[in-house]
Amino acid sequence: MRYVRLGRTALEVSEVCLGTLNLGVRAGEEESHALLDVALGHGVNFVDTANQYGWQKYKGYTEELLGSWFARGGGRREKVVLGTKVANPMSDWPNDSGLSARHIIASCEDSLRRLRTDWIDLFQMHHVDRHAPWEEVWQAMEHLTGQGKVRYVGSSNFAGWHIAEAQESAVRRNFLGIVSEQSVYNLVTRHVELEVIPACVRYGVAVLPWSPLHGGLLGGALRKLSEGTAMKSSQGRAAEALRTHRGAVEGYEGLCADLGADPAEVGLAWVMSRPGVTAPVIGPRSVEQLEGALRATRIRLTDDVLAALDVLFPPVGKGGPGPEAWAW
Repeated sequence: MRYVRLGRTALEVSEVCLGTLNLGVRAGEEESHALLDVALGHGVNFVDTANQYGWQKYKGYTEELLGSWFARGGGRREKVVLGTKVANPMSDWPNDSGLSARHIIASCEDSLRRLRTDWIDLFQMHHVDRHAPWEEVWQAMEHLTGQGKVRYVGSSNFAGWHIAEAQESAVRRNFLGIVSEQSVYNLVTRHVELEVIPACVRYGVAVLPWSPLHGGLLGGALRKLSEGTAMKSSQGRAAEALRTHRGAVEGYEGLCADLGADPAEVGLAWVMSRPGVTAPVIGPRSVEQLEGALRATRIRLTDDVLAALDVLFPPVGKGGPGPEAWAW
């Protein structure tokens, strides 16, 4: 496993991040614990979750599952760089969501209890809160980092100008600010190339793409549908995108077949090759899917293949960052 710095920090993380959205939901507790053990055995030290994950059973369930895994000992917690999130509603009560100082601090305490740990390595704002002034947000984050309960702060689903605004506010307080940004990024959804990734590169913020296979669309969806083995790729964002991008997906799966490579591995290798990307967040449901994702770390796509992928899935506008992408 290769390790990379998390943005401008000195923290080292594996070049893939294990997302836990499926753990405890599409995979049972013992199966999830086994998958986590295999990932750690392969050197994957970066694990991402959120306080809301597991909502299909109840909010907070996935954090509890991770807490029970850490409780098995063996240095599991000490080896893992752990990220979780705050902002999404945890109940219908008005102060149980968003980025108020009250909710940030209370949410951190709740996550620590569920995760059975004394600290969170990466506490991420799941969404921007347009009602919370950055002075309030950073006051709360400074409080938590000062207590040693949070090591670093990250963001998720931010616009480029949110990142810039947040960072400039943090600089005025002599605070480290945001060190990572999780954004949806894959061959089908490339909007972050316009402004989010350029902002992250400028401020030394790690880019952590989520849904690198667009919900399974780029994991051989057409082949799986024809074989009757499609699960995730026949639902949600993948099924919706397939109606629009069927021709491109056909071409993509044909290209992967010509390369003798699995579509899921090619799609993940493409994301990992992109400028500014630190570690994609993968969401395997099984050890087999995990090992496929790890094989993708060894794939290096040639310039010809990258060009062919750009033809099938063109970048937004004229390509590259704004304003060049639309202005000239």
